[in-house]
Amino acid sequence: MPGRSPARSTATTKPPAPAATSPSGQEPKASPQVGELAPDFSLPGDDGQQHALAALRGKRVVLYFYPRDSTPGCTVEACDFRDRQAAFTKAGVTVLGVSGDDLKSHARFRSKQALTFPLLSDPDHAVARAYAAFGEKTMYGRKLEGIIRSTFLIGADGRIAAVWQPVRVPGHAEAVLLAATAR
Repeated sequence: MPGRSPARSTATTKPPAPAATSPSGQEPKASPQVGELAPDFSLPGDDGQQHALAALRGKRVVLYFYPRDSTPGCTVEACDFRDRQAAFTKAGVTVLGVSGDDLKSHARFRSKQALTFPLLSDPDHAVARAYAAFGEKTMYGRKLEGIIRSTFLIGADGRIAAVWQPVRVPGHAEAVLLAATAR
């Protein structure tokens, strides 16, 4: 229209916000990236064994973090990995599930779902934090702190080969298997 000046933006430039901290006071950590050494860990499994990444050197590992035993999404994810266990084994890949649940809960979950791989207990979330799989997330519109569903494919050399974070459960185990067999 004649006589009108172009619209002007009233937005102002704000300085960058300071780095966020979680409610626990822990600084957010970046997820390990492809090519980096995977953070070492040693956690108890529901099979009565201690599982250490260092002891698995020379083998490829799928390390998946899930929020809680016996919940709908976690059950589907675990059963999807179970249903592909023979293919993972044939490809020389060890599958390990990790959550903050205790070993008794893991044993019940594993037995009820006939899971064919160990579930590791990380009650203080130290390993989940090392993999940036614990932090703030939104669930049903509410912000809370917890396990961020994440999966890491670790190469025989101990380096991260692939990362899925955050994970959407449908089709995820198949995508991990495809990545594991493509290498």
